[in-house]
Amino acid sequence: MNKARDPGIGETSGETRGGELPLVSNYIAGRVVPAGSERRQAVTDPATGRVRAEVALSSAADVDAAVAAARAAFPAWAATSPLRRARLMNRLLALFGEHKMELARAITSEHGKVLSDAAGEVERGIEIIEFACGIPQLLKGDYTEQVATGIDNWTMRQPLGVVAGITPFNFPVMVPAWMYPVAIAAGNTFVLKPSPLDPTPSLLVAELMREAGFPDGVFNVVQGDKEAVEALLHHPDVQAVSFVGSTPVAQSIYETGAHHGKRVQALGGAKNHLIVMPDADVDKAVDALIGAAFGSAGERCMAISVAVLVGGAADRVLPQLVQRARDLRIGPGTDESSEMGPIVTDAARRRIRAAIDAGEAAGAKLLVDGRELRVAGHEQGFFLGATVFDHVRPEMALYREEIFGPVLACVRVDSFEQALELVNGHEYGNGVSLYTSDGGIAREFARRVQVGMVGVNVPIPVPMSWHGFGGWKRSLFGDMHAYGEEGVRFYTRQKSVMQRWPESIGKGAEFAMPNARG
Repeated sequence: MNKARDPGIGETSGETRGGELPLVSNYIAGRVVPAGSERRQAVTDPATGRVRAEVALSSAADVDAAVAAARAAFPAWAATSPLRRARLMNRLLALFGEHKMELARAITSEHGKVLSDAAGEVERGIEIIEFACGIPQLLKGDYTEQVATGIDNWTMRQPLGVVAGITPFNFPVMVPAWMYPVAIAAGNTFVLKPSPLDPTPSLLVAELMREAGFPDGVFNVVQGDKEAVEALLHHPDVQAVSFVGSTPVAQSIYETGAHHGKRVQALGGAKNHLIVMPDADVDKAVDALIGAAFGSAGERCMAISVAVLVGGAADRVLPQLVQRARDLRIGPGTDESSEMGPIVTDAARRRIRAAIDAGEAAGAKLLVDGRELRVAGHEQGFFLGATVFDHVRPEMALYREEIFGPVLACVRVDSFEQALELVNGHEYGNGVSLYTSDGGIAREFARRVQVGMVGVNVPIPVPMSWHGFGGWKRSLFGDMHAYGEEGVRFYTRQKSVMQRWPESIGKGAEFAMPNARG
C-alpha cells in the first residue's frame, strides 16, 4: 500500500511513537484521526499472548464526527452515477487482489487463524466487492407504459443515506465486506465499527478505499466497544445498521435500532448440525467434520458444532473422527504446517474450557480432550486442542448453547426423521449439512429442514456472493439476508413514479385514482 500518500495511516496503525505501543485509531473523512476518548484496549497476538498494539475506544462524540463526515459526503456520492461508483469499486477490487496477503497477515496476527484460512477470508470478501461492481444492473427499476390513460409508471431504487456496520472479531475483513461494498456501490455512505480484538484490518481497508479514489467521508471507521455501538444505534442520522455477532446482542441491536426508526439486519448465533446417514461416504464425512468443526478453531458462525450420527453411522465415523482430532496439527497461524491456530483471547479460551467442564459433568462422554494442550515455544499463547464428545443429549447445555470454539458434540439418533426433528427443534437455524448417497433423502431434507443455509455433501454451505447469507429463527433478526440481491434491497428503498404530461390532460378535475381502464 502506498503509505507515502498519507503518513498518518502508517503512524497510527503500525509504528511506535516515543516507545509506546502502536495505536489503532479512527478513520474519518479520508484520514486517520485520534479518538477524543482516552480509553484504550490491548490488541494481543493470540499465538504468543503478547500485546502488540492498543486500540482507541471511541466515545459518542467520535461517532458523531464519523456520522457527520458520512452525512456531508452523502449528497454528492448519491448523485454520482452508478457507473462511476462501479468503476471505483473495480479499482478497489484490483487493490484487494494486490494486497490479499498483506490483509491476511494482519488477520492472522490479531485473530490467530492460520494464514491460508485468512487468505481464504480475504478472497470471500473480494467476491462481494466483485458482485458490487455490477451495481448499475442491480439498481435497475421497472417501467410500465400507459398504466392509465396518458400515464406511465416506473420504480427506482435509491440509497438510504448514512448506514453503519457493526462487525465481529472472527472475520475482520470478510464480514465488513458483506456490507460496505454493496452499501457504498448503491450510493450510501458508510461507518464501520469493527471488533476491538482485531482492529488493524479495518484501517488497511480504509487505506485501500482511499487509494481506489473513493471521496472522503464515503467510508469511515470508528474503533470502539459498546459505547460506540450505542451511539450508532441512537444516532438520528444513521438510517440502517447491519450487525453480525451473538444472538443476545443481535436481538438487542434489532430492538434498539427498530425503536429508533432504523432499518436493521442483525445476524446472530448458530448451532450448526452435520447429519451423517448410514449410507454416507465415511471418509468424506470425517473430512467434512474435521475441517468444519476445527477450522479457524471453531470460531466461525458456520462452524459445525454438532454431528448427528444416524443408526450405524456412529460406529463407522467415530474411530476415524477421534484419531483425526488427536492428530490435528495445532500451532501459530504463521506456521505453514498448522491446521488450527489459537483461540482469539485468553478469556474466550477460559469460557470454552468451562463449557467442556460442564459437558463432562452433565454426563457426555469425552473422547478427545483439548483442554491441556501446550504448543512448544508458544506456552503463553491461547491454544486449545480439538475436543470431541459422544452421547450428547439434546437437553444438555453442550448441545443447546453456542460455544464458538473447537468443540464437537456427537448426538446419536436412530433415523432420518429423528435427525430432522432434532435440527428443526433447535432455536438456531443458521446452517446445516447432510452427508448421504441417497438423492431422495437429500431432496426431502433440503425441502423440510428449517434452516437458512443448507448443504448436501457440503460441510459449510456459505452461499456465493450473488445468493446472499442468512439464517432462520434466532439466527437472524430482520427480514433481509446479507449481500447478494437481498443486500441491495436492504441498502436501498423503492420509489414509484407516475407521470403524465399537460397535453394529455383534458378531463378537468379527477376524483378517482388512475386504473388500468383509464
